[in-house]
Amino acid sequence: MCGIIGYIGNQNSVPILIDGLKRLEYRGYDSAGIAFIQHEKIEVRRCVGKLKNLEMALSGEKLNSTIGIGHTRWATHGRPSEENAHPHRVGNIVVVHNGIIENYIQLKKELIAEGRHFTSETDTEVIAHLIERHTKRGLTLVQAVQEALKEVKGAYAIAVLKEEEPDILVGARNGCPLVAGLAQGGSFLASAIPAILNYTRDVLFLNDEEIIILSTEGIQIVDLEGNPVEKEPSKVMWNPVMAEKGGYRHFMLKEIYEQPRAIMDTLRGRLSYDTGNVYLDEAGLSEDDVKGLKKIFIVACGTSWHAALVAKFMIEEIARLPVEVDVGSEFRYRNPLIDGKSLLIAITQSGETADTLAAMREAKGKGGKVFSVCNVVGSTAARESDGIIYTHAGPEIGVAATKTFTAQLVALYILAIYLGRARGLLSQAEGKNKLETLSQLHNLVEKILEDSDRIEEMARRYFQYTDFLYLGRGPNYPIALEGALKLKEISYIHAEGYPAGEMKHGPIALIDDKMPTVALITRNNVYDKVISNIMEVKARGGKVIAIATDGDEDISAKADDVVYLPQFDHLLTPVLLAIPLQLFAYHIAVLRGCDVDQPRNLAKSVTVE
Repeated sequence: MCGIIGYIGNQNSVPILIDGLKRLEYRGYDSAGIAFIQHEKIEVRRCVGKLKNLEMALSGEKLNSTIGIGHTRWATHGRPSEENAHPHRVGNIVVVHNGIIENYIQLKKELIAEGRHFTSETDTEVIAHLIERHTKRGLTLVQAVQEALKEVKGAYAIAVLKEEEPDILVGARNGCPLVAGLAQGGSFLASAIPAILNYTRDVLFLNDEEIIILSTEGIQIVDLEGNPVEKEPSKVMWNPVMAEKGGYRHFMLKEIYEQPRAIMDTLRGRLSYDTGNVYLDEAGLSEDDVKGLKKIFIVACGTSWHAALVAKFMIEEIARLPVEVDVGSEFRYRNPLIDGKSLLIAITQSGETADTLAAMREAKGKGGKVFSVCNVVGSTAARESDGIIYTHAGPEIGVAATKTFTAQLVALYILAIYLGRARGLLSQAEGKNKLETLSQLHNLVEKILEDSDRIEEMARRYFQYTDFLYLGRGPNYPIALEGALKLKEISYIHAEGYPAGEMKHGPIALIDDKMPTVALITRNNVYDKVISNIMEVKARGGKVIAIATDGDEDISAKADDVVYLPQFDHLLTPVLLAIPLQLFAYHIAVLRGCDVDQPRNLAKSVTVE
């Protein structure tokens, strides 16, 4: 949630801040603002709504500054408004903040009792007051930030300027991501890598309760007590062009079409077709570790949770280990039975999802081993895991997950093979066969993408409906959930995903000619049962969109519309099913005039509870 950008160097900071905010707007777009020091004075500019409003407000001004901070907001405390927009200024201090300060009400009461005046509804303004109070006591900016952060409880990533110290920019994090960039003639601070990719690929990732001081001389990191922290820069391999639209109308469409490449990149260098082995260099799981496992827990949120549900089928069938799947926000509150013979797999595209990180820490505290599937190198999840698989999908700017989801499915499939081989339950021949099948996947995804125009035509027949039901069974059921979620997220149409076998236990009451049903009916061992569900829908006047297997002529007589997929391994078919459902949701959202890349009320990464 929310985006932070900061810069100090020998260039004009204002265009750099605006450029960075453009690349962060997927993280929040209720309001935006910048602060900078010009002619020895702090200047603040803020606007409600999307970044273009701020750009228009700045267009007539001659602004030139070599230090500044910026913010694009997703509202948590306080409605979207100019007074609630960041940066927040108190006296000679200006602050931008991501996260939630849990004790802000108590702190605010104390500050008001001291005679301080608040101008916003945000928790962030408390931080600005605390820092300003400490500077009035004679502390430097760095010292004031240290003391202020000792008083707050909760999650934060902040960037701070002080009018009287125009040669430093101070940042800090606890529970929210913050990364620094190193470049010739300047240094950067950002809440996500895409904001600074145009300027540098050399980055430093902050850990919790660390403070960073950026100056014209370089970067220094200390802890809350002022002790120096040494870090080595990491090299980001993403190309800045990967974060641009590349001629596509929306980032989401570009990212849908990038899925064949994302799948190949996730597999690259990890498979041996000669031996049937999977090589996961950063897995942190020895053969003895794997053989000693008694149970696997998987935690995730949103789309990643749907990947986790598919992974349960993959791991239980291939590695024969029992798997329990939890929504991240529920896991730690039920006192889970996890121990040293348990493995927790956390799935998070950003590596910064607050609920998933909390679940990881809960598992570690109980002695469990923690493994993550993540798309962001150096993220908190990556650093706190015993082992990791990076999905290598590249930056995903569209808020609705597409390529990161299918890359997660592929990563989880090869993890299942890895576990199965290590446990001696998957022979070399079986491993080779599965890897050979997997090698065909990206080509099949490309073939399905060729049907986009036909799926758009189909969307034209359905975009005015207000309710949808998605049905699937087995490993296809989580894809029904994902298809419904995609439609909800970007078109604002009410949609529900259900196991097809549950239809008679309630959802059938909703069926009429105004509620289309999307049935995932690929050829598998429950095909006939899903056919029965389709007939029940048709008997009640409902319309049916079937996602079926090539060569299934019978289904065309029973469904109103059919999208055909190649026959494929049943554990990898969910990857294929996801593609037409993504395209269907995308085209419906476009036809309804929705903001596809930045759907209302949503942010790309949920970094607070």
